[in-house]
Amino acid sequence: MGSPITTHILDTSKGRPAQDVEVTLERKTDSGWAQVGTGRTNDDGRVTDLMDGNLTAGDFRISFAVGAYYARLKEECFYPSVSIEFTVRAADEHYHVPLLLNPFGFSTYRGS
Repeated sequence: MGSPITTHILDTSKGRPAQDVEVTLERKTDSGWAQVGTGRTNDDGRVTDLMDGNLTAGDFRISFAVGAYYARLKEECFYPSVSIEFTVRAADEHYHVPLLLNPFGFSTYRGS
């Protein structure tokens, strides 16, 4: 079984996946945020092995190091990182959190 939480990044300014972007997944605890997974986007802009183990209900945060991505491309960007907080209610479901990105904006949604 793969990771219960996955993501991908589409650079909408280029119309192609954002490759080699560092992604961090954290879970909210009583004392703050605890890292539960990390990865880098592949050639298709996806991270499919972000988290090992079983998913439990709770609040999560996925962060994307997009400033480093644009620096490698020698492009200016406004957001050095993007963080998305979301709630897992049904631990038996798969959660896909895509990021649609451009140098000066982003959007996200719950994917499938």
